[in-house]
Amino acid sequence: MSTKRIAKEFAEISQAPPAGFTVALPPNASVHTWHITLQPPPATTFFPGRFGILLTLPTDYPFKPPVVKFLTRLYHPNITNDSLGNVCLGILKPENWKPSTKITSVLEAVRNLLVEPQPDDPLEERIADEYRNDRAAWEQKAKAHVTKYALEDPTFPAS
Repeated sequence: MSTKRIAKEFAEISQAPPAGFTVALPPNASVHTWHITLQPPPATTFFPGRFGILLTLPTDYPFKPPVVKFLTRLYHPNITNDSLGNVCLGILKPENWKPSTKITSVLEAVRNLLVEPQPDDPLEERIADEYRNDRAAWEQKAKAHVTKYALEDPTFPAS
C-alpha cells in the first residue's frame, strides 16, 4: 500500500506542486526519497533563496511520518543550524501524525515555517531567543545565510 500511495501522491504533486516547490525523484532511487526545491514567498526573510529539502518516506508510510531535512543551510529557530538540517514541525511529530495527512500538507507546513518561524517550539534555542528579542539581528543573520548558501540551485546527494 505504501508504494502505491506514495506514487499517487508524487504524481499529484508533480502535476500541481504547492506554490514555490519543485519536486523530483533522484535518479535510480525508489519513490521513498524525494528531492524538493523550495523558493520561499517574496515577503519572507529567506527570499530569494532556493532551498534543497530531502524528503524520506518510511516503508510504513502513511502510518509513520516522512522525514524532512534541509540540505541548504539556513538560520532558523526550527531547523538545526548544521549540515543535518533537521526540522521541528508539529505535524511530523509521531504523536501528531495522522495517516490521512498528505505530503502536500507537509510541504505547505514547511513553507509556512519559513514565512512564520515558531520560536516557542525551537530546535535552536539561541536563534529562537534572538528571533523573539532582536528581530533585526536575526533577519540580518538569516539574510546572510541566504546569500552564503541559498542563491545557487541546491545540490542533492547522488544516491
